[in-house]
Amino acid sequence: MSSRYYLAAQLPAFSINAASALPITEDYFTDLCTRCLDEGSVKILKSLSLEPPRVQKPTGSAFVDAWYDWERSLRYALVQVRAAKLKKEFSVNAQSLPADIVQIARTASGMASPLEAEEFLNTERAAVLETLRPIDGFSVDSFFYYALKLKLAVRIKKFNTEAGMNAYRAIYDRILGEAT
Repeated sequence: MSSRYYLAAQLPAFSINAASALPITEDYFTDLCTRCLDEGSVKILKSLSLEPPRVQKPTGSAFVDAWYDWERSLRYALVQVRAAKLKKEFSVNAQSLPADIVQIARTASGMASPLEAEEFLNTERAAVLETLRPIDGFSVDSFFYYALKLKLAVRIKKFNTEAGMNAYRAIYDRILGEAT
């Protein structure tokens, strides 16, 4: 347990949406964790992703499972809303998708700019991470929370309006080409 206190004391606070550089890298954070956490926890930490596996399977952490369940539901809702806009079939049990997540997907899909939609989705993701945040700041789940928050912050910092619009247009043109 004392190694977790040591680890927590070394972790700098940061804001996901801050314009400044992040005070820690993912590699450095992972390195710290490998020195302070047990092997099973490090394995879970190294496998963490902002993109959950398509098939739900237990990770060994209730926190990570809850995050993956929420993110998976959001992604299915986004696909469902986008498919409906394109008049394409997408089969997902709509009853299993929570109404609040479907509303988030509808709001994001209705935004004029893909960048604006991604910023909105990232704000929602950050809010969910905060609601799932473990109360015990020294628990293993609190380090998983920190890792996901760091991954989300790194992702947000990679956004580039011009490059994003070019990629969006290319994907959209490809989709329209397949639809005809």
